[in-house]
Amino acid sequence: MEPEPAATHTAFFGDKEHNFRLGVAEIRELERTTGTGIGSLFKRVIAGLFGINDLLETIRLGLIGGGMDPQTAADMIGFYGNRPIAETLPIAISVLEIAWFGTPSTTSEDQQ
Repeated sequence: MEPEPAATHTAFFGDKEHNFRLGVAEIRELERTTGTGIGSLFKRVIAGLFGINDLLETIRLGLIGGGMDPQTAADMIGFYGNRPIAETLPIAISVLEIAWFGTPSTTSEDQQ
C-alpha cells in the first residue's frame, strides 16, 4: 500500500491562485533553511514568534511542493515576498496547518 499524498492548499499569492504542499522533502528543507524542527516552527508561527524567513521559506517550499519549479518559486518570493506580513502570514499558517493536520474529512453533517 502506497502512502497517501500530502494534502494541498490553494491560495492567492502574487499574481494568481497557486497550490501549496509540504511533503516530507519540503519539510526537511524547511527545517534546514529555518534552523528548527517542524514542531517548533509551527508553534512559533502560530504564537506570532516567527521570523520573516519562517514565513517566506514556508511559502517558497509550499509552492515547490505544490508543483512549481524551484526557480519560479524563488522568483515569486523575491518579487512578492515584500508584501505586508498580514498577507503572507495567513498563507504560511494554512500551509503549515494542512501539512500538520491534513485535509479535513467531510462528514455527513457537513454535507447537509
